Amino acid sequence: MTTTLARFILFRVLKWKIVGDFPKDIKKYVVIGAPHTSNMDFIIGLLVKTVCQTKINFIGKKSLFKFPFGYFFRSVGGVPVNRKKNEKLVDSIVSIYKEREAFILAISPEGTRKKVEDWKTGFYFIAKQAKVPVVALTFDFGKRQTEIFAPFYTTDDKEADFEFLKYRYIGIIGKVAENSYG
Repeated sequence: MTTTLARFILFRVLKWKIVGDFPKDIKKYVVIGAPHTSNMDFIIGLLVKTVCQTKINFIGKKSLFKFPFGYFFRSVGGVPVNRKKNEKLVDSIVSIYKEREAFILAISPEGTRKKVEDWKTGFYFIAKQAKVPVVALTFDFGKRQTEIFAPFYTTDDKEADFEFLKYRYIGIIGKVAENSYG
């Protein structure tokens, strides 16, 4: 998809806006997109990364990558993962960060589109072990906007780090409002 087409769809058709931008001076980081309440988040995410001209990868369950959709998902940055087996996914992703000169991975901290009280910790340990920052991104259907926050480097206090990151999502309304939090 071209940047022009993505801008038209995002801004004119969906009447969405983007606040902030992805860091251009950092080549490796983890993007956390939330609240993840609908498949529409994926479409908004693709449009935002295209408009911002930032190459961002994502992981998805292996079943999404079967014919006929597999080619599409791979072409837009998808990497299939087997979520049923204990494959030490965090270690695998950290090794990708270490091997590549540039790598940006988008992850939903909830790990599902359903209502959750607690975030999964995978994104946090990926960022910590790869020594890369976390960039928070919102899917706010109430305001029809995506906000991209400044990079945040994890500390040795996971609870405080989660509190700091979750604060960005207070009052953000997902597509399925009852599955939002904050």
